[in-house]
Amino acid sequence: MSTQERIVQRTAYPHIVKIDGVCGGQAIIEGTRIAVWNIVGYYYKVGMSVEEILADWDYLTPAQVFSALAYYHDNKEEIDRVRQQNSYEYWLEHHAHVPQPA
Repeated sequence: MSTQERIVQRTAYPHIVKIDGVCGGQAIIEGTRIAVWNIVGYYYKVGMSVEEILADWDYLTPAQVFSALAYYHDNKEEIDRVRQQNSYEYWLEHHAHVPQPA
């Protein structure tokens, strides 16, 4: 299925969409493959300001980052669950013991 054929699910937040087949269908910043959980987990939760986040992601706009943070604050349970499922600890617990194909 090409990108043009994928269905974009809009959210109530400008710049935040969900697309089947992109980042597991999780909330992303529109036009990117940057998941909201990624911005929250690797930047916001470690104390980075929006300005610092923008310095690392210079092609994002302040509105996109603020919209991602607003989405997080209104959907904490969802984003925190996805952050946990994408953690190294979760991988160790659920996938590290699975034998890899030769």
